Amino acid sequence: MDIGVISVRYARALLKSSTDAKIEDSVYRDMQILAKSYIDVPELRFTIDNPMLSKDSKENLLVTAAGSNVCELTNTFISLVLKEGREGIMQFMANSYITLYRKQKNVIRGKLITAAAVSHDTEQKMRQMVESNTNGTVEFETEVEPDIIGGFILEYDTYRMDASVKSKLNGILTQLKK
Repeated sequence: MDIGVISVRYARALLKSSTDAKIEDSVYRDMQILAKSYIDVPELRFTIDNPMLSKDSKENLLVTAAGSNVCELTNTFISLVLKEGREGIMQFMANSYITLYRKQKNVIRGKLITAAAVSHDTEQKMRQMVESNTNGTVEFETEVEPDIIGGFILEYDTYRMDASVKSKLNGILTQLKK
């Protein structure tokens, strides 16, 4: 069976259970931390896939990777995944849950890239602008990238607005070469 299909089925069931229990936000937080743990610690996947490691050790490892205060449903879900022998696709399940949650709650990811750090007020104004354009909640991330020299790059959904000095200079260079 396809890993994507399996992970989406598990994630959908987890989302339904967490929504019914009205703790979908807590489970979302747990799944975000778990997914980030898989990215930050690549060895986690190899360790979870190790058949020599006991189910209890894997469960403790996954619960720890999901954060310090995981909710009871997340614990139960991890136990179920281990019982069914599907721990090898836990990373995909976490990512599928995040995607399904965002779709259900109309959460859009946004990113603001600037040459220097921006104030909290500026970040809030950009967030409000994106929220008004998308009619949804925005998970906003800021990043400092000195290479763009000045200005900003705003990305959300499938939209990208590049108002950086670097892109303007590249545009002028392209015009001069013609």
